[in-house]
Amino acid sequence: MTTCVCITERDRASTRACPQETTGWVLTVVCVLEPVLVVVPIGGYRRAVMSTSRTIICLLRNDLRIHDNEVFYFAEKHADHVVPLYCFDPRHYVGTSKYNLPKTGPFRLRFLLESIQDLRKSLVNRGSNLVIRRGKPEEVVADLIQQLGSVSAVTFHQEATSEELTVETGVKDVCARMKVQVHTCWGSTLYHRDDLPFPHISRLPDVYTQFRKEVESKSQVRPELPTPDRLKPLPGGLREGDVPTAADLQQTEPLNDPRSAFPCAGGESQALRRLQHYFWDTDAVASYKETRNGLVGVDYSTKFAPWLAMGCISPRYIYHQIRQYERERTANQSTYWVIFELLWRDYFKFVALKYGNRLFQVKGLQDKSIPWKTDMTLFNAWKEGRTGVPFVDANMRELAVTGFMSNRGRQNVASFLTKDLGLDWRMGAEYFEYLLVDHDVCSNYGNWLYSAGIGNDPRENRKFNMVKQGLDYDSNGDYVRRWLPELHKIRGADVHTPWTLSKAALSHADVTLGETYPTPVVVAPEWSRHVGKKQNGPYPRGRKGPSHTPKQHGDRGVDFYFSRSKNL
Repeated sequence: MTTCVCITERDRASTRACPQETTGWVLTVVCVLEPVLVVVPIGGYRRAVMSTSRTIICLLRNDLRIHDNEVFYFAEKHADHVVPLYCFDPRHYVGTSKYNLPKTGPFRLRFLLESIQDLRKSLVNRGSNLVIRRGKPEEVVADLIQQLGSVSAVTFHQEATSEELTVETGVKDVCARMKVQVHTCWGSTLYHRDDLPFPHISRLPDVYTQFRKEVESKSQVRPELPTPDRLKPLPGGLREGDVPTAADLQQTEPLNDPRSAFPCAGGESQALRRLQHYFWDTDAVASYKETRNGLVGVDYSTKFAPWLAMGCISPRYIYHQIRQYERERTANQSTYWVIFELLWRDYFKFVALKYGNRLFQVKGLQDKSIPWKTDMTLFNAWKEGRTGVPFVDANMRELAVTGFMSNRGRQNVASFLTKDLGLDWRMGAEYFEYLLVDHDVCSNYGNWLYSAGIGNDPRENRKFNMVKQGLDYDSNGDYVRRWLPELHKIRGADVHTPWTLSKAALSHADVTLGETYPTPVVVAPEWSRHVGKKQNGPYPRGRKGPSHTPKQHGDRGVDFYFSRSKNL
C-alpha cells in the first residue's frame, strides 16, 4: 500500500539534507512504500529532501550465533540498520515452577555470559554490535520501537514450550499495537518443522524409532544459510548496553574444578573450535559410538550439547560437517550416530510442540497416575551425593561442582530417583534445569518423562541396576574414586558396594559407614546378583580400547534411557 503526502518548502526544515541543490518553492509528493519513504518529483521540479531508513530488530534468545541464522539472513536482506538484541529476562532468574529451585544456576549463567561476550565480539568484527538490555523482551522491544521510530520489523526464532511462547505472544502484541511487522523463523532443529513427513504435528509418532525411520526416508536436511562477512550497522546514537556480571544477576561465580569433563567456554567461536578439534584435528568422531558412554575426560563424547542448547552452533552445520567428513575421511556407525543423536534432540522438540504443557505435568504424556513421594530428606541426599550408593553419588557430586554429567550418569541418577527412591520426577528435572550447563528444556523434561515411565518409552517398568551399571561402565571404580575421595582406599570394583565389605576391609580403607560415608538410603534386591562380581572391562579378551570406555550394549538407540532389558 502506498501513502502519499505533500511537502512544501516550510516542511523541508524537518527533513534530511538533499543531495541535490533545491531552490524556490517546491511541491513534493512523499510516497511511503512500506517501510521506506520515497520522494517523487512533480512536473519539472527537482527532487526534494526525504529519506527514512529501515531498521529491523533481531531478538536473539537460544540462537547466539551468526552462522546459519535466519534472523540475520532476513534482516540483512530487508533493512538498512539491524539491531541484534539480547534481553536478560528477569523471569529466567526466579524459582522453578513446582519446587522453587533456582531456574538458572551459576554454570549455565557463566556459559551464557561467555556466549554473549563472544557474539558481541563477532558482531563488532562485522561492523555491528550486540544491544543488551535487562528486562522482559516484549517491554524492551516496545521501548526500542518507540525510541528508534524507524523500526519496520522484528524478527526472532520460534521456540516450542510455554514460557518462550508467552514471550513470542507478547512481542507480537506489541508489534501489532505499534504497527510493526513480525517475521518468525524456525532454526533450532536439524530437520525443519515444515519438512516433517506428517500431515500435522498431532500425527507425530509417540515412539522415536517410528519418527526416525519416517524422517530419514522422506525428509531432507536443508542447506545452511550463508554466513555474512559484514552486517548492517546499528542506528546512530543507540546505546549498546553492558554485559551484566553474575553478581548483577544475584549469582556467584562458580569455581573451576580440574576434574571437569567439560572445561569449555561458551560462544560460537568456541563451538566451531570444538567441532574442528573433534572432527578434523583428532578424528575422535570416527570412534564416537564406541566411546560415547565414557565417564572421564573431554573427548569421550562430542560435548556439543551446551552450545546447541544456547544456539551457539547450528545442528545443520554439524550435519553438513559430518557429511563432508564422511566424504573426505570415513563413514561408519560412529559418524552416523552423531546424526542419530541430533535426531533425538529434534524429536523432543517436536514432542513438546505436540503435547504442550503436558511435558511438565506430573502425569506426563501418558496421563498416568503414579504415587510419587516428595521426601525432602531423600531428595537432598540424592542431589548432594549422599545416598550411600557410590555410582549415584559420584555422578551427583560431579554435577554439583561442574554443571556437567555424562549421558550414562544422567540415565542412572534419573532411574535411581524415580524407580529406587520413588520421588516425583519433577524434583529431578527441576534440579537438572538449575545446574546443567547444557540444559535444554525439551530434552531435559522429555528425558525425565522417559525415565519416569510416563513419556515416550514404548516399554513399561524400565529400571537401571545401579551396581551392574557401575561395574559395566566403571569396572575398576576409577570414576567413583575420582569424585568420592573418602572411598579412595577401597580398591577395584569393591568401591561400588562398600556396604557389603567386612568391617576389617572398611577399617583398612579408613571408611566408617554412617560417618565417613553414608549407609545406603535404599538397597534394591536385584543388586545382590552382581555384588562381588568382577567385570573384565569393556572389551573382549585380547582387544584394546581407550581408557574409561565402557562396554556397549548393541544399537539400542540414543544412550539416554534405552536398553534391551527391563533391569540393567
